[in-house]
Amino acid sequence: MNAPHTDVEQVEAANTAFYEAVEQGDFEKVSEFWLTPSDLGVDESYHDPADVGVVSCVHPGWPVLTGRGEVLRSYALIMANTDYIQFFLTDVHISVTGDTALVTCTENILSGGPAPEGDDELGPLVGQLVVATNTYRRTPSGWKLWSHHASPVLAETEGEEGEDTTP
Repeated sequence: MNAPHTDVEQVEAANTAFYEAVEQGDFEKVSEFWLTPSDLGVDESYHDPADVGVVSCVHPGWPVLTGRGEVLRSYALIMANTDYIQFFLTDVHISVTGDTALVTCTENILSGGPAPEGDDELGPLVGQLVVATNTYRRTPSGWKLWSHHASPVLAETEGEEGEDTTP
């Protein structure tokens, strides 16, 4: 069994590499980070994916996606429709218990869509603040994502901070 600090370092490296793969638009690499039934020693040919090791994902504003196919399709769609994305992870906390790890973090996202028609430049950049929980499972080939759940953080409007709501 690995030392706890080594596990935390390995999970942190896997988490960072996952976000880098999304930034690079590398679908094959993103796919490698998601858990498969065979990662758990389950024979996929005699296996209902709903039984063991089902992956799930919730993108901000999306319904829950379950199953490897649905989750990976969502990443393919996001990467196909996003010309630029960069994640600045803050408030990262990693907890490892046995073969399961939980990562909570704030995703400070900078993204840009396609340029206006006839323009070669990147479309306007947009910033977004999202909190995320990533659950990893230890496999023979390293830590793999079991679940990703991300929710937007609502920005405070002017006048809300420190505003006294008592009558």
